[in-house]
Amino acid sequence: MLKARLFSGIGALLLVAAATLSVSPASAADGKQPPACAAISFRPVVGTPPDGEQDSGLYKSRFVKIELKATVKAGLASNYYLLINGKKAEGVSAPSKSSEGCLKSKHIVVPVKSQPAGACTGTRFRVAILRSGKEKTALLFGLQGNDWLFCSGSKI
Repeated sequence: MLKARLFSGIGALLLVAAATLSVSPASAADGKQPPACAAISFRPVVGTPPDGEQDSGLYKSRFVKIELKATVKAGLASNYYLLINGKKAEGVSAPSKSSEGCLKSKHIVVPVKSQPAGACTGTRFRVAILRSGKEKTALLFGLQGNDWLFCSGSKI
């Protein structure tokens, strides 16, 4: 009799836990918003990769998928660029004035210096994601010495 009560109590507890788990993820996903300011760091390709397009880094969340790609020539990366949700990041030629607070909080010195178009290189890379209202922007920076230099950007 005691064993039957114990097993039925455990069974009821498991049913309640299963019901709670099945409801929680959906309700948590509905209420959460991405942060207004974020930064993601990437490393460059290592070694002497073969010529062509090479993967350097990947970040994926429920809000966005960001891929850092490198164009390699003669075993050296000559340009890094972003793919945002599978599309090449283009369209933003410089960070806006409204992004300065976010960039400072992510240790990127403003006013921002830029690298030549099509020649984004560095020892590390950082993607700053800025969200103001419904508009989201991703900005790619390459580390040259002690300075983060702007490479490219795109609306998300």
